[in-house]
Amino acid sequence: MRLTGRLYGVLCLLATLLGFSLTPSAQAADGVSTTAASEATTSSALLAQLQKMQSAAQHLNYSGSFVYQQAAQMRSSRVTHVVAGKSELEKLELLDGKPREFVRDNEDVASYDPDQRIVRREKRVTRDTFPAIVDARPEDLARFYRLQSDGDERVAGRNCQVIVLVPRDKLRYGYRFCADQATGLLLRGQTLDGRGEVIEQIAFTQIDIGGIDRARVSPTYKDTRGWRIEKAAMVPADLSAWQITPPPGFRKIQQVRRVISDSGEAGAAPAQNRPAEREVLQIVFSDGLAAISVFIEPGSQGREEGTIQQGAMNILGRRQGDYWLTVVGEVPAAAIRQVANSIELKSK
Repeated sequence: MRLTGRLYGVLCLLATLLGFSLTPSAQAADGVSTTAASEATTSSALLAQLQKMQSAAQHLNYSGSFVYQQAAQMRSSRVTHVVAGKSELEKLELLDGKPREFVRDNEDVASYDPDQRIVRREKRVTRDTFPAIVDARPEDLARFYRLQSDGDERVAGRNCQVIVLVPRDKLRYGYRFCADQATGLLLRGQTLDGRGEVIEQIAFTQIDIGGIDRARVSPTYKDTRGWRIEKAAMVPADLSAWQITPPPGFRKIQQVRRVISDSGEAGAAPAQNRPAEREVLQIVFSDGLAAISVFIEPGSQGREEGTIQQGAMNILGRRQGDYWLTVVGEVPAAAIRQVANSIELKSK
């Protein structure tokens, strides 16, 4: 990020916090000056805490079970993270439903599906996986969120400090983070709607920090002889013909051509359950907390236009000329509509 962007983020934050006239009386100026200094100090401390939270998720060794709640659905998983030399190693195990396991070595990800006896290998798309859900400079986030402290709480048996990010517009959600007081590691993250109510949350229920053996990030399924090995069919793509305007603060982080699979029938034999595949174009935008994806594919496939909301996730599908567009993101519906309405295929 350019220096001007960082400075602009800090200035926006301070301008909102200060909120004083350019021509105050001498008496008022003294009072505001004292308040401004106090608020600036508080905001600087919160920015530093966000930075510590982001760094802790990437550089500490930890292992813990966590619960993810979206609307009426709740799922539990276990994550183990180890830094060994220049390698950042991570294993994510799904503890509910069908067993699945994801093992990451820096940017390389292998997913194991023991029921289907499939190993899929691909590159990491985004860096916003719990507890490393912040993928931006805190100073840049301050352009679009106000930072507030909300006291101390206790999560998974550990004391944590609460930081609230209040959106400056209606095109993104708010967030409430609880960061471990001792290490800065994120213990709980909550997504808040426009009324400040929790619509999605993820939190550790048990966590060990430090003293994690490297062997704990090794794949559970070591003998994969006879398994099908699939490499993600994803390559960079030139999508300059498509004009898409994301909400302010969202930047393009990826544009690719990829093959995605439709789900097969449950209970079918693996050979019969080989999912149908189709090629799509995908463009991903992110503000460092939320991501918006636009999928573009030819034809309408006989689908019905419409919108769906699941917790914080909003999805919109529509036809546009000879293409079917799907816009997906953990942002308010207004942001999804704005992105969808901005999509244009420039004439050659």
